[in-house]
Amino acid sequence: MPANEPDDEALPSGSSTEHIVVAVTRAIVEHRLLPGAKLVEQKLGDRFGVSRTIVRQALFRLSQLKLVRLEPARGAFVAEPSIEEAREVFAVRRMVEGQMVRQLIARLKPADLRLLKAHVKEERQAVERIDVATRTKLLFDFHVRMAEVLGNQVLVELIQELVSRCSLITLMYQSADDAEASNAEHTDILAAIEARDADKAAALIDEHLLTVERQLTERRRVPSLRLEDALGTP
Repeated sequence: MPANEPDDEALPSGSSTEHIVVAVTRAIVEHRLLPGAKLVEQKLGDRFGVSRTIVRQALFRLSQLKLVRLEPARGAFVAEPSIEEAREVFAVRRMVEGQMVRQLIARLKPADLRLLKAHVKEERQAVERIDVATRTKLLFDFHVRMAEVLGNQVLVELIQELVSRCSLITLMYQSADDAEASNAEHTDILAAIEARDADKAAALIDEHLLTVERQLTERRRVPSLRLEDALGTP
């Protein structure tokens, strides 16, 4: 092993791998790592203080989540989903989340409602102070919070994957960032949930996701941050 690489035996490889997966996913969700950005193994290893073996494990996991594209002899790149793939992802989200909100309403507890209200309030505050990274993450995480309320870990992981892919998609194709409108739509969805109106809540989620999908264009963007800056402090 090269002298400048950490010893794998001295590292909790599972947690180290997951740490990188979470950091890269968050950078994508918060629109700091853009589609097509190259993920250099050595830079990632230096950033997180791990060996390239650990980095490769993390990149493979990210490729399974469809967030990273691995190319032989070229390396790893943030994925660049096609417009067709984008529409398919939104179609799946509409199917899954429409049923999810119906189940949520059937099982809703006061504590669940308080959690969702607190989340939407945080969204609004981030929008008002123009905190782009925080508001972006919170707006996507609203959908994850609904899955968490149901207590189904498989559903949580599915929604997290779909939401992360949608974040990448909107970064590539969305023509405008209308965070205020998204927060208002979440507020309306939450009001329907509180009223236990399953049909209205499902219809609002469907329209909310359709609104985002309608904003998709063919306009592409390019990375604007260095990898080290996009990932922030480890």
